[in-house]
Amino acid sequence: MPDTGIRAVLRAPQVALVLSASQIGRLPLGSAPLALLIFARQAQSLALAGITVAVFTAGMAVSAPVLARTVDRWRQTPVLWGSAVLSGLGYLLVASGGRNLVLTLAGAAVAGLGTPPLEACLRALWPVLVRPAAVPAAYTLDIAVQEIIFVVGPLITVAAVAVAGPAAGLITAAVLQLAGVAVFTLAPAVRGWHGQPAHRHWAGPLRVHRFAIMVAGVVCAGAAVGSLPVTLTGYAEAAGDRSLTGWLLAAQAAGALTGGLLYTRATPGDARRLPLLATALAVGYLPLLTVPGVGVMAVLVTISGLALPPLLTAVFLTADRLAPPGTAVEAFAWIMTAFTVGSALGAALTGTLVETQLWYGFAFAPMAGLLGAAFMTRVAR
Repeated sequence: MPDTGIRAVLRAPQVALVLSASQIGRLPLGSAPLALLIFARQAQSLALAGITVAVFTAGMAVSAPVLARTVDRWRQTPVLWGSAVLSGLGYLLVASGGRNLVLTLAGAAVAGLGTPPLEACLRALWPVLVRPAAVPAAYTLDIAVQEIIFVVGPLITVAAVAVAGPAAGLITAAVLQLAGVAVFTLAPAVRGWHGQPAHRHWAGPLRVHRFAIMVAGVVCAGAAVGSLPVTLTGYAEAAGDRSLTGWLLAAQAAGALTGGLLYTRATPGDARRLPLLATALAVGYLPLLTVPGVGVMAVLVTISGLALPPLLTAVFLTADRLAPPGTAVEAFAWIMTAFTVGSALGAALTGTLVETQLWYGFAFAPMAGLLGAAFMTRVAR
């Protein structure tokens, strides 16, 4: 029986190159929100700093399906380069704007709008890079390894800020993004990829009812996850050390990496798995309501991350099955857009809640997660 697990994926030609390059290029997904939060927090309230992060993630949400649809109809390389340059200019605008709130928000929006669709492009490449039987393992590995971004990204921001100040975190994000795109586009599979000719509908994959419901569920999951950086920033400030935020976010990502790697041993399953995994994500946030000391909080935050990669793996596999022909990249982008829209909402709403009462911020995540589980139950049915 042929090997269809992680080893088969990693042994395939070009996989090491595109996977590692994609990781580098996507590091700003883990580093930029915290970099923007720290930069904006110099002169703004925590609520306004949270809105800055929300503007950035909303920019990603708006542009991701547009960029992905362009990729579906054309090629990956030009879209990736153009978007990376635009995003880099946005980071530089924030860094050079000082404490001007208008420039900060404008730069955050441009940085988000230009975020290269590396994740969607990589997901579209897996059927080209590995055997069909190994594609589910490739998705799971990709999502699991992506959690390294959210371990390393915040730490990179903390280190850059400590060495050269808040603006350095933003400049580092821009450089990493450009470097990742440069290496990713060296792969022959990327340069040779072309979209599949197909009938195009204005709604794309959203015209499939079950897919649209699943997208709503992903918005809720994103809101739960997106609320945590703002809540943990309030927690760290209350503890007297704002740098704790980066370490706690890294702990959560470490838990997600562990959960993802463990889930690579599971069979692909079908949509009936979605409600269970969404509920597990929500339940994982409940212990944080105790608002314990830093040591216990690090352990609980780590546990809260375990269910995220299994849930996203099930979501992407379901999206692959539901998406109409010729809309693969756009379908994956809509999932990421849903997640970032939810993350933006979570960040914006939680900033106000945390300033009112820290406990309210921690309560937001499990409530949003349970609402997401309700949507996933409809998809499964």
